[in-house]
Amino acid sequence: MAKDRDRFGNRFAPTLSYARGKILASSEDDFCKLQRAWTIIRKRGPESVFIFTGLEHSLPMAPEDLRWADDEIAPALYFDRLKTLALDHLGGSPELHDIAVFNRLTGATLATHLTLVKPGEVVLGVSASHSHPSVIRAAAHVGARFIDTAGLDEFTKAVEQEPKVALVALTRLAVTYELLPVETIRTIVKLAHDKGALVYVDDAGGARVGPASFDQPRMLELGVDVGATGLDKYGTLGPRLGLMGGDKALVGRIRAKAFECGLECRQMLYPAVVRTLEKYTPTRVQELIDTTKQVAAALRPILGRRLHETPTTAQLLADDILEIAMERGGVKQPPIVPFEATAALCMLLLEDHNMLTVHFVGLPPGGGDILFKFIPPEILTRFGGPEKFARAVDASLTKLGTLIREPEKIRRLLLGDR
Repeated sequence: MAKDRDRFGNRFAPTLSYARGKILASSEDDFCKLQRAWTIIRKRGPESVFIFTGLEHSLPMAPEDLRWADDEIAPALYFDRLKTLALDHLGGSPELHDIAVFNRLTGATLATHLTLVKPGEVVLGVSASHSHPSVIRAAAHVGARFIDTAGLDEFTKAVEQEPKVALVALTRLAVTYELLPVETIRTIVKLAHDKGALVYVDDAGGARVGPASFDQPRMLELGVDVGATGLDKYGTLGPRLGLMGGDKALVGRIRAKAFECGLECRQMLYPAVVRTLEKYTPTRVQELIDTTKQVAAALRPILGRRLHETPTTAQLLADDILEIAMERGGVKQPPIVPFEATAALCMLLLEDHNMLTVHFVGLPPGGGDILFKFIPPEILTRFGGPEKFARAVDASLTKLGTLIREPEKIRRLLLGDR
Protein backbone atom coordinates (compact mmCIF):
# COMPACT_ATOMS: atom_id res chain seq x y z
CA MET A 1 0.00 0.00 0.00
CA ALA A 2 1.25 3.48 -0.83
CA LYS A 3 2.53 5.57 2.07
CA ASP A 4 -0.26 8.11 1.47
CA ARG A 5 -3.15 5.64 1.77
CA ASP A 6 -4.56 3.36 4.45
CA ARG A 7 -5.08 -0.38 4.07
CA PHE A 8 -8.53 0.23 2.59
CA GLY A 9 -7.24 2.51 -0.15
CA ASN A 10 -8.37 5.80 1.40
CA ARG A 11 -6.00 8.68 0.67
CA PHE A 12 -4.60 10.50 3.68
CA ALA A 13 -5.82 14.01 4.35
CA PRO A 14 -3.32 16.88 3.85
CA THR A 15 -0.71 17.08 6.68
CA LEU A 16 -2.24 13.99 8.39
CA SER A 17 -1.26 10.33 8.49
CA TYR A 18 -4.85 9.14 8.13
CA ALA A 19 -7.84 9.60 5.85
CA ARG A 20 -10.83 11.74 6.69
CA GLY A 21 -14.29 10.21 6.37
CA LYS A 22 -17.83 11.49 5.96
CA ILE A 23 -18.51 11.69 9.70
CA LEU A 24 -15.27 13.31 10.90
CA ALA A 25 -14.51 15.23 7.75
CA SER A 26 -12.80 18.26 9.30
CA SER A 27 -11.41 19.82 12.46
CA GLU A 28 -14.84 21.38 12.99
CA ASP A 29 -16.23 17.85 13.27
CA ASP A 30 -13.40 16.93 15.63
CA PHE A 31 -14.46 19.76 17.92
CA CYS A 32 -18.07 18.57 17.89
CA LYS A 33 -16.78 15.11 18.81
CA LEU A 34 -14.92 16.67 21.78
CA GLN A 35 -18.13 18.39 22.88
CA ARG A 36 -19.87 15.02 22.79
CA ALA A 37 -17.12 13.57 25.03
CA TRP A 38 -17.40 16.55 27.39
CA THR A 39 -21.13 15.89 27.70
CA ILE A 40 -20.43 12.33 28.84
CA ILE A 41 -17.81 13.51 31.35
CA ARG A 42 -20.16 16.17 32.72
CA LYS A 43 -22.99 13.67 33.20
CA ARG A 44 -20.78 11.07 34.88
CA GLY A 45 -18.96 13.58 37.03
CA PRO A 46 -15.21 14.17 36.85
CA GLU A 47 -14.53 11.83 39.82
CA SER A 48 -15.85 8.91 37.76
CA VAL A 49 -13.55 9.41 34.79
CA PHE A 50 -10.22 7.58 34.48
CA ILE A 51 -7.70 9.60 32.50
CA PHE A 52 -5.70 7.16 30.39
CA THR A 53 -4.39 9.69 27.89
CA GLY A 54 -0.79 9.20 29.02
CA LEU A 55 -0.56 12.99 29.35
CA GLU A 56 -0.67 15.34 32.32
CA HIS A 57 -2.78 18.46 31.83
CA SER A 58 -3.07 19.67 35.40
CA LEU A 59 -1.97 22.96 36.94
CA PRO A 60 0.69 22.18 39.58
CA MET A 61 0.56 25.43 41.53
CA ALA A 62 0.70 25.84 45.30
CA PRO A 63 -1.57 28.34 47.15
CA GLU A 64 1.29 30.81 47.43
CA ASP A 65 1.79 30.56 43.64
CA LEU A 66 -1.85 31.35 42.98
CA ARG A 67 -1.59 34.50 45.07
CA TRP A 68 0.87 35.93 42.53
CA ALA A 69 -0.62 34.38 39.38
CA ASP A 70 -0.44 37.65 37.51
CA ASP A 71 1.22 38.33 34.14
CA GLU A 72 3.38 41.09 35.62
CA ILE A 73 4.15 39.80 39.11
CA ALA A 74 4.69 36.09 38.42
CA PRO A 75 7.58 36.50 35.96
CA ALA A 76 9.34 38.91 38.31
CA LEU A 77 9.22 36.30 41.06
CA TYR A 78 9.69 33.07 39.13
CA PHE A 79 11.46 33.56 35.79
CA ASP A 80 15.03 33.28 37.07
CA ARG A 81 14.23 30.03 38.88
CA LEU A 82 12.35 28.78 35.81
CA LYS A 83 15.35 29.45 33.57
CA THR A 84 17.74 27.63 35.89
CA LEU A 85 15.50 24.59 36.13
CA ALA A 86 14.77 24.56 32.39
CA LEU A 87 18.42 24.71 31.36
CA ASP A 88 19.21 21.85 33.70
CA HIS A 89 16.23 19.84 32.40
CA LEU A 90 17.26 20.36 28.79
CA GLY A 91 21.02 20.00 29.30
CA GLY A 92 21.91 23.60 28.50
CA SER A 93 24.26 26.14 30.01
CA PRO A 94 23.55 29.78 30.92
CA GLU A 95 26.64 30.90 28.99
CA LEU A 96 25.45 29.46 25.68
CA HIS A 97 21.71 28.93 25.93
CA ASP A 98 18.44 30.65 26.73
CA ILE A 99 14.87 29.41 27.23
CA ALA A 100 11.34 30.45 26.32
CA VAL A 101 7.90 29.16 27.24
CA PHE A 102 5.06 28.84 24.72
CA ASN A 103 1.33 28.27 24.89
CA ARG A 104 1.92 24.80 23.43
CA LEU A 105 4.69 22.82 21.83
CA THR A 106 2.93 23.58 18.54
CA GLY A 107 3.40 27.28 19.31
CA ALA A 108 7.13 26.76 19.72
CA THR A 109 7.32 24.89 16.42
CA LEU A 110 5.34 27.55 14.56
CA ALA A 111 7.35 30.43 16.05
CA THR A 112 10.58 28.66 15.06
CA HIS A 113 9.48 28.37 11.45
CA LEU A 114 8.17 31.94 11.36
CA THR A 115 11.58 33.14 12.56
CA LEU A 116 14.05 30.90 10.77
CA VAL A 117 12.41 29.95 7.45
CA LYS A 118 11.53 32.12 4.46
CA PRO A 119 8.97 31.37 1.75
CA GLY A 120 10.30 28.93 -0.83
CA GLU A 121 13.07 27.57 1.41
CA VAL A 122 13.42 23.87 2.20
CA VAL A 123 12.63 22.26 5.54
CA LEU A 124 13.68 18.64 6.00
CA GLY A 125 11.78 16.56 8.53
CA VAL A 126 13.43 13.47 9.97
CA SER A 127 12.29 10.88 12.48
CA ALA A 128 12.03 7.12 12.72
CA SER A 129 8.69 7.20 10.86
CA HIS A 130 7.08 10.55 10.02
CA SER A 131 6.94 14.07 11.39
CA HIS A 132 4.11 15.35 13.54
CA PRO A 133 1.41 17.27 11.64
CA SER A 134 2.32 20.42 13.58
CA VAL A 135 5.76 20.44 11.95
CA ILE A 136 4.29 19.96 8.50
CA ARG A 137 1.73 22.72 9.06
CA ALA A 138 4.34 25.12 10.37
CA ALA A 139 6.45 24.66 7.24
CA ALA A 140 3.38 25.11 5.05
CA HIS A 141 2.34 28.22 6.94
CA VAL A 142 5.59 30.02 6.10
CA GLY A 143 5.49 28.86 2.48
CA ALA A 144 8.40 26.44 2.77
CA ARG A 145 8.88 23.26 0.78
CA PHE A 146 8.70 20.43 3.28
CA ILE A 147 10.37 17.07 2.67
CA ASP A 148 9.76 14.34 5.22
CA THR A 149 12.22 11.49 5.70
CA ALA A 150 12.27 8.36 7.83
CA GLY A 151 15.62 7.28 9.19
CA LEU A 152 19.20 8.15 8.36
CA ASP A 153 19.35 6.72 4.83
CA GLU A 154 16.34 8.70 3.57
CA PHE A 155 17.59 11.83 5.28
CA THR A 156 21.07 11.49 3.81
CA LYS A 157 19.71 11.13 0.29
CA ALA A 158 17.41 14.12 0.72
CA VAL A 159 20.05 16.42 2.20
CA GLU A 160 22.50 15.50 -0.56
CA GLN A 161 19.95 16.17 -3.31
CA GLU A 162 18.90 19.60 -2.06
CA PRO A 163 21.24 22.48 -2.95
CA LYS A 164 20.18 24.45 0.14
CA VAL A 165 18.29 23.54 3.32
CA ALA A 166 17.13 26.22 5.76
CA LEU A 167 16.00 24.04 8.64
CA VAL A 168 16.06 20.41 9.72
CA ALA A 169 13.14 19.47 11.99
CA LEU A 170 14.35 16.43 13.88
CA THR A 171 12.03 14.29 16.04
CA ARG A 172 13.79 12.04 18.53
CA LEU A 173 10.68 10.09 19.62
CA ALA A 174 8.39 9.83 16.62
CA VAL A 175 4.61 10.11 16.52
CA THR A 176 4.67 6.31 16.28
CA TYR A 177 6.88 6.16 19.40
CA GLU A 178 9.90 4.77 17.65
CA LEU A 179 13.15 6.25 18.97
CA LEU A 180 16.06 7.42 16.86
CA PRO A 181 19.40 6.04 18.15
CA VAL A 182 21.72 8.70 19.50
CA GLU A 183 24.39 7.86 16.91
CA THR A 184 21.83 8.48 14.17
CA ILE A 185 20.85 11.80 15.74
CA ARG A 186 24.44 12.99 15.93
CA THR A 187 25.02 12.04 12.30
CA ILE A 188 21.89 13.90 11.21
CA VAL A 189 22.95 16.99 13.14
CA LYS A 190 26.41 16.92 11.55
CA LEU A 191 25.03 16.45 8.04
CA ALA A 192 22.60 19.32 8.59
CA HIS A 193 25.28 21.66 9.89
CA ASP A 194 27.64 20.70 7.06
CA LYS A 195 24.83 21.76 4.72
CA GLY A 196 24.49 25.10 6.48
CA ALA A 197 21.10 24.23 7.96
CA LEU A 198 19.91 24.91 11.48
CA VAL A 199 18.52 22.01 13.50
CA TYR A 200 15.29 22.29 15.48
CA VAL A 201 14.39 19.23 17.54
CA ASP A 202 10.70 18.55 18.13
CA ASP A 203 11.47 16.73 21.38
CA ALA A 204 7.88 16.38 22.56
CA GLY A 205 8.32 13.39 24.87
CA GLY A 206 11.82 12.45 23.82
CA ALA A 207 13.35 15.12 26.05
CA ARG A 208 12.59 12.87 29.03
CA VAL A 209 12.07 9.39 27.57
CA GLY A 210 15.46 9.41 25.81
CA PRO A 211 17.56 10.30 28.87
CA ALA A 212 15.41 8.57 31.52
CA SER A 213 14.84 5.21 29.84
CA PHE A 214 17.39 4.85 27.05
CA ASP A 215 20.48 6.53 28.48
CA GLN A 216 20.46 9.21 25.78
CA PRO A 217 21.79 12.76 26.28
CA ARG A 218 19.51 15.59 27.26
CA MET A 219 18.13 17.65 24.41
CA LEU A 220 20.74 20.40 24.13
CA GLU A 221 23.54 17.87 24.63
CA LEU A 222 22.66 16.49 21.19
CA GLY A 223 24.31 19.48 19.51
CA VAL A 224 21.07 20.88 18.07
CA ASP A 225 20.61 24.63 17.64
CA VAL A 226 17.22 24.90 19.30
CA GLY A 227 14.46 22.59 20.42
CA ALA A 228 11.30 22.30 22.46
CA THR A 229 9.43 19.79 24.57
CA GLY A 230 5.91 19.51 25.92
CA LEU A 231 5.47 19.91 29.67
CA ASP A 232 2.48 17.54 29.68
CA LYS A 233 4.48 14.53 28.59
CA TYR A 234 5.99 11.63 30.52
CA GLY A 235 7.18 12.54 33.95
CA THR A 236 6.17 16.19 34.05
CA LEU A 237 2.84 17.32 35.51
CA GLY A 238 1.61 19.90 33.02
CA PRO A 239 0.23 22.29 32.03
CA ARG A 240 0.18 21.67 28.28
CA LEU A 241 2.90 24.21 27.55
CA GLY A 242 5.93 24.17 25.28
CA LEU A 243 9.39 24.66 26.80
CA MET A 244 12.13 25.80 24.41
CA GLY A 245 15.88 25.87 24.88
CA GLY A 246 18.75 26.59 22.56
CA ASP A 247 21.31 29.03 21.23
CA LYS A 248 20.88 32.39 22.98
CA ALA A 249 20.57 34.48 19.85
CA LEU A 250 18.13 32.09 18.15
CA VAL A 251 15.90 31.69 21.20
CA GLY A 252 15.82 35.46 21.64
CA ARG A 253 14.56 35.94 18.09
CA ILE A 254 12.04 33.11 18.30
CA ARG A 255 10.74 34.30 21.67
CA ALA A 256 10.22 37.80 20.30
CA LYS A 257 8.27 36.40 17.34
CA ALA A 258 6.11 34.38 19.73
CA PHE A 259 5.18 37.49 21.71
CA GLU A 260 4.39 39.33 18.47
CA CYS A 261 2.08 36.55 17.29
CA GLY A 262 0.43 35.54 20.56
CA LEU A 263 2.18 32.17 20.79
CA GLU A 264 3.82 32.78 24.17
CA CYS A 265 2.77 31.23 27.47
CA ARG A 266 0.90 33.62 29.77
CA GLN A 267 3.49 34.65 32.33
CA MET A 268 1.07 34.02 35.18
CA LEU A 269 1.68 30.30 34.52
CA TYR A 270 5.43 30.49 35.11
CA PRO A 271 5.00 29.20 38.69
CA ALA A 272 3.39 26.04 37.29
CA VAL A 273 6.41 25.48 35.05
CA VAL A 274 8.70 25.86 38.07
CA ARG A 275 6.69 23.33 40.08
CA THR A 276 6.52 20.71 37.33
CA LEU A 277 10.28 20.93 36.72
CA GLU A 278 11.02 20.80 40.44
CA LYS A 279 8.92 17.66 40.87
CA TYR A 280 10.22 15.81 37.81
CA THR A 281 12.16 12.61 38.41
CA PRO A 282 13.45 10.15 35.76
CA THR A 283 12.17 7.23 37.84
CA ARG A 284 8.60 8.37 37.22
CA VAL A 285 9.11 7.91 33.46
CA GLN A 286 10.09 4.28 33.95
CA GLU A 287 7.15 3.70 36.31
CA LEU A 288 4.77 4.90 33.59
CA ILE A 289 6.41 2.64 31.01
CA ASP A 290 6.29 -0.37 33.33
CA THR A 291 2.55 0.11 33.90
CA THR A 292 1.98 0.38 30.17
CA LYS A 293 3.77 -2.94 29.70
CA GLN A 294 1.39 -4.53 32.20
CA VAL A 295 -1.55 -3.33 30.11
CA ALA A 296 0.13 -4.62 26.94
CA ALA A 297 0.55 -8.05 28.54
CA ALA A 298 -3.16 -8.13 29.35
CA LEU A 299 -4.15 -7.01 25.85
CA ARG A 300 -1.89 -9.48 24.05
CA PRO A 301 -4.08 -12.59 24.46
CA ILE A 302 -7.08 -10.63 23.16
CA LEU A 303 -5.50 -8.78 20.24
CA GLY A 304 -2.74 -11.21 19.27
CA ARG A 305 -0.62 -10.07 16.34
CA ARG A 306 -2.72 -6.93 16.05
CA LEU A 307 -1.24 -5.52 19.22
CA HIS A 308 1.58 -3.32 18.02
CA GLU A 309 4.23 -2.63 20.65
CA THR A 310 7.15 -0.24 20.90
CA PRO A 311 9.56 -0.02 23.85
CA THR A 312 7.27 2.53 25.51
CA THR A 313 3.73 1.96 24.16
CA ALA A 314 1.08 -0.53 23.16
CA GLN A 315 -0.93 0.41 20.09
CA LEU A 316 -3.95 -0.70 18.15
CA LEU A 317 -3.65 0.59 14.60
CA ALA A 318 -6.67 2.28 13.09
CA ASP A 319 -6.74 -0.10 10.14
CA ASP A 320 -6.84 -3.04 12.55
CA ILE A 321 -9.60 -1.46 14.64
CA LEU A 322 -11.79 -1.22 11.55
CA GLU A 323 -10.92 -4.75 10.47
CA ILE A 324 -11.71 -6.19 13.89
CA ALA A 325 -15.03 -4.34 14.04
CA MET A 326 -15.97 -5.57 10.58
CA GLU A 327 -15.08 -9.15 11.52
CA ARG A 328 -17.05 -9.05 14.77
CA GLY A 329 -19.98 -7.34 13.10
CA GLY A 330 -20.04 -9.53 10.00
CA VAL A 331 -19.59 -6.52 7.71
CA LYS A 332 -17.89 -7.06 4.35
CA GLN A 333 -17.41 -3.50 3.08
CA PRO A 334 -16.11 -0.70 5.32
CA PRO A 335 -18.83 1.91 5.89
CA ILE A 336 -16.42 4.28 7.66
CA VAL A 337 -12.70 5.06 7.47
CA PRO A 338 -10.21 3.69 10.03
CA PHE A 339 -9.84 7.05 11.80
CA GLU A 340 -13.56 7.11 12.47
CA ALA A 341 -13.37 3.55 13.79
CA THR A 342 -10.70 4.67 16.27
CA ALA A 343 -12.81 7.63 17.33
CA ALA A 344 -15.86 5.39 17.82
CA LEU A 345 -13.87 2.87 19.87
CA CYS A 346 -12.57 5.63 22.12
CA MET A 347 -16.05 7.11 22.55
CA LEU A 348 -17.34 3.67 23.57
CA LEU A 349 -14.51 3.31 26.09
CA LEU A 350 -15.56 6.65 27.57
CA GLU A 351 -19.30 6.06 27.42
CA ASP A 352 -19.33 2.48 28.70
CA HIS A 353 -16.21 2.31 30.88
CA ASN A 354 -15.40 5.93 31.86
CA MET A 355 -11.98 5.65 30.16
CA LEU A 356 -10.65 8.86 28.61
CA THR A 357 -7.97 8.06 26.02
CA VAL A 358 -5.46 10.15 24.11
CA HIS A 359 -7.69 10.35 21.04
CA PHE A 360 -9.62 13.15 22.75
CA VAL A 361 -6.57 15.36 23.33
CA GLY A 362 -5.58 16.58 19.86
CA LEU A 363 -7.60 18.68 17.46
CA PRO A 364 -7.15 17.19 15.00
CA PRO A 365 -5.50 14.11 16.54
CA GLY A 366 -1.87 13.72 15.48
CA GLY A 367 -2.44 10.10 14.45
CA GLY A 368 -5.29 7.77 13.62
CA ASP A 369 -4.32 4.88 15.92
CA ILE A 370 -5.14 4.35 19.59
CA LEU A 371 -2.06 4.49 21.81
CA PHE A 372 -1.91 3.06 25.30
CA LYS A 373 1.07 4.85 26.81
CA PHE A 374 2.66 6.13 30.01
CA ILE A 375 -0.23 4.92 32.16
CA PRO A 376 -0.08 6.17 35.77
CA PRO A 377 -0.02 3.11 38.06
CA GLU A 378 -2.26 4.76 40.65
CA ILE A 379 -4.99 5.41 38.07
CA LEU A 380 -4.78 1.87 36.70
CA THR A 381 -5.11 0.49 40.23
CA ARG A 382 -8.12 2.70 40.94
CA PHE A 383 -9.70 1.54 37.68
CA GLY A 384 -9.30 -2.13 38.58
CA GLY A 385 -6.04 -3.28 37.02
CA PRO A 386 -4.71 -4.26 33.59
CA GLU A 387 -7.07 -7.21 33.07
CA LYS A 388 -10.12 -5.01 33.55
CA PHE A 389 -8.56 -2.50 31.15
CA ALA A 390 -8.14 -5.22 28.53
CA ARG A 391 -11.69 -6.51 29.00
CA ALA A 392 -13.03 -3.01 28.44
CA VAL A 393 -11.13 -2.71 25.15
CA ASP A 394 -12.40 -6.14 24.07
CA ALA A 395 -16.01 -5.33 24.92
CA SER A 396 -15.84 -1.99 23.14
CA LEU A 397 -14.46 -3.60 19.99
CA THR A 398 -17.36 -6.05 20.00
CA LYS A 399 -19.90 -3.27 20.49
CA LEU A 400 -18.26 -1.30 17.69
CA GLY A 401 -18.77 -4.34 15.47
CA THR A 402 -22.47 -4.22 16.22
CA LEU A 403 -22.76 -0.47 15.58
CA ILE A 404 -20.81 -0.57 12.35
CA ARG A 405 -23.65 -2.49 10.70
CA GLU A 406 -25.58 0.80 10.79
CA PRO A 407 -23.20 3.73 10.13
CA GLU A 408 -25.79 6.28 11.25
CA LYS A 409 -25.35 4.91 14.78
CA ILE A 410 -21.64 5.68 14.52
CA ARG A 411 -22.48 9.24 13.58
CA ARG A 412 -24.79 9.64 16.59
CA LEU A 413 -22.19 8.04 18.86
CA LEU A 414 -19.53 10.54 17.77
CA LEU A 415 -21.56 13.70 17.21
CA GLY A 416 -24.76 13.23 19.18
CA ASP A 417 -27.81 14.82 17.56
CA ARG A 418 -25.81 17.27 15.47
